[in-house]
Amino acid sequence: MTPLRRIVVIGNSLPRRCGIATFTTDLQQAISSSDRGLETCIVAMTDRGQAYDYPASVAFHIRDDNIEEYVRAADFLNAGRFDTVCLQHEFGIFGGEAGAHILALLAPLRMPVVTTFHTVLADPAGKQRTVMERIVDASSKVIVMAHKGRELLRDVYQVPDDKIEVIAHGIPNVALVGPDAAKAMLGFAGKSVILTFGLLSPGKGIEVMIDAMPSVLTRCADAVYVVLGATHPNLVRDHGEAYRDSLVARVRELGIDNHVVFLDRFVDLATLLEFISMCDVYVTPYLNESQMTSGTLAYSFGLGKPVVSTPYWHARELLTDGCGVLVPFGDAAAIGREIAKLLTDHPRRHAMSRRAYAASRMMTWERTAERYISVFENARQGHRLKVLARADKGPPEPRGSEPPDMQIAHFLAMCDDTGLFQHAVHSVPDRSHGYCVDDNARALLLACALNDPGEQPLPEILTTRFAAFVQHAWNPDTRQFRNFMGYDRVWLEDRGSEDSHGRTLWALGESARRDTSPSRRRWATDLFAQALTTAESFRSPRAWAFTLLGLDAYCTAAPDDLHAMTVRHSLAGRLMSCLASVETPSWGWFEEGLAYDNARLPQALMLTGVATQTSVYLDAGLRSLRWLMTQQTTTAGHFRPVGTAGFGDRRQRPRAFDQQPVEATATIAACLAAWRADGDSDWKSMATRAFAWFLGSNDLSVALVDPDTGSCRDGLHPDRANENRGGESVVCYLLGLAEIRQLARVNISRAMPAPVRAASA
Repeated sequence: MTPLRRIVVIGNSLPRRCGIATFTTDLQQAISSSDRGLETCIVAMTDRGQAYDYPASVAFHIRDDNIEEYVRAADFLNAGRFDTVCLQHEFGIFGGEAGAHILALLAPLRMPVVTTFHTVLADPAGKQRTVMERIVDASSKVIVMAHKGRELLRDVYQVPDDKIEVIAHGIPNVALVGPDAAKAMLGFAGKSVILTFGLLSPGKGIEVMIDAMPSVLTRCADAVYVVLGATHPNLVRDHGEAYRDSLVARVRELGIDNHVVFLDRFVDLATLLEFISMCDVYVTPYLNESQMTSGTLAYSFGLGKPVVSTPYWHARELLTDGCGVLVPFGDAAAIGREIAKLLTDHPRRHAMSRRAYAASRMMTWERTAERYISVFENARQGHRLKVLARADKGPPEPRGSEPPDMQIAHFLAMCDDTGLFQHAVHSVPDRSHGYCVDDNARALLLACALNDPGEQPLPEILTTRFAAFVQHAWNPDTRQFRNFMGYDRVWLEDRGSEDSHGRTLWALGESARRDTSPSRRRWATDLFAQALTTAESFRSPRAWAFTLLGLDAYCTAAPDDLHAMTVRHSLAGRLMSCLASVETPSWGWFEEGLAYDNARLPQALMLTGVATQTSVYLDAGLRSLRWLMTQQTTTAGHFRPVGTAGFGDRRQRPRAFDQQPVEATATIAACLAAWRADGDSDWKSMATRAFAWFLGSNDLSVALVDPDTGSCRDGLHPDRANENRGGESVVCYLLGLAEIRQLARVNISRAMPAPVRAASA
């Protein structure tokens, strides 16, 4: 294996003001400064409504509420060939419910991920648990900064012990010095200084320390409590300075204005170290036990400062063996008593300082970077072995000769004696939304597809039922097909959309050509001819494309219909005009934006070009499909259908979510049409990648189908699959599967040796 070369750290970054930003920046710099010669950079999270002047070390930044930018970041990392990604995880810095947007970045990554959990919840809410478990699954190794974190990951989240590493929070490597010089420089000469630093927010317990100051002053009259740090930006955004103002008011109420100093500043590292150096006692009076790590505690401990702290998890582990003092949560009297003891007992305070400094030498950023690099190397090795094991023992890729079996149990469950239901709640048909001609036309297409050799045809009664639905949808008064019908079999409109009319024509054309029943073929031919004229007035490019797909089949069944040939060239010409008016070298498409069923447009032109021997149609279809596939293929090489969130965007790269089965099915069919037209085997590979999207080769690495029942989830959200399994989804999956199974049969037949013929006598 090649040595580590490029590392990226994902988290917040300075100049953003928060502890994660400081940690991420310090870690990246420590790894970069190691003697390993590693290239490092940061992918920085930017909070809502903010902008930062990031340094050159930030190679990419993500607005936390923009799911598309997480996806683009994954593409950037894959293209950059980074060896390892080191994720800094904290609830609240990623978008989506419980920070679920980060999953859209992690799922497509091709390199190992090492995640540092800055918080591990002992009692997570349902969504928090789900997100944590998904991050753990995506990670080769996970790191916590306290042994309590290992215990929680193991017991609450069932993470294997050998996947967890405990690495202490890094600290600057500075000499142990007394406080007097720094006190003189900062204006606190002759004072006994107690210090707290960090972003102010409720939960830090500052008010408890303020309440303790009167008792400290009774024994140490020169004591001063310095509260260094700006108010947390999120708190300022939502509530202004109400919390800081309440603290100032409490100080005035107690009459200790001269002994409590608020420094509303976010300081750089050098200034911070000066302030820590000047204090005699450092205090962290946090109110919550579930504090897994505290950078402020680690830094003060590392500079050899005596610490008085409440027993949150990090403090409980760090301040052992006389290296600090623990006091009960919210107990102002105990805090005051212990701080006063330390300020007045110089030998004890100095001994505690020396013990803390000596104990912290293994925590310097240099040592921390060495530990992280070692974990990265182990993660790479484990990732490589995992990939090899997956290749050797895992399920076969769909591009081989054994695609899944055709299972239609769920499809049958979604049908009643009227037709195919539109929607489902999970896998249970949802009667409240009734039926539509769109889905029943697709079901009729599936019935035709399953008439191919090697497949089991649908029960005759089902095919008849779908045909009857289409017939009933025809409104002779408007000469259009209705679309939506309630569960009570009452039509909800007198005409449907242009697209639903075109899709129904497509199903009728295929039925006219491929139905096993001669009577139904004649029915389909007659109804197609009646409904075709209406399509001539349509303005929707997709309606034109669906009609052209129907005409490709219909003209085979009715080759003498000259009107159909005229309409065929007319609609193809309209698609050509759209392409000519919009296409540029960088935007090879028919419209200003991408929407649904995109691949059907080039598919329609290709089939029309082949059937009518019109090369300009074929060339345009191939060219536009190639461009579309550049938009639907990630840098990791998997298929990413155009997401519904991007519908309506003008000349923009497609958005990643929500992803729907209809796009994968259209792409499979279009790519196979391209392969049949020009023989380029790359089209077969693209088709199988699109089908693999159903099986889990997607942005979330989540399988959408249940191969035992043939059910298909309705799509991919940014953080999960949609658990509902409606009519459109199951038919789209089965149509795509039928195409891939047909391709597999073709590949097998071509691989068969030619028969040996006897020589002539």
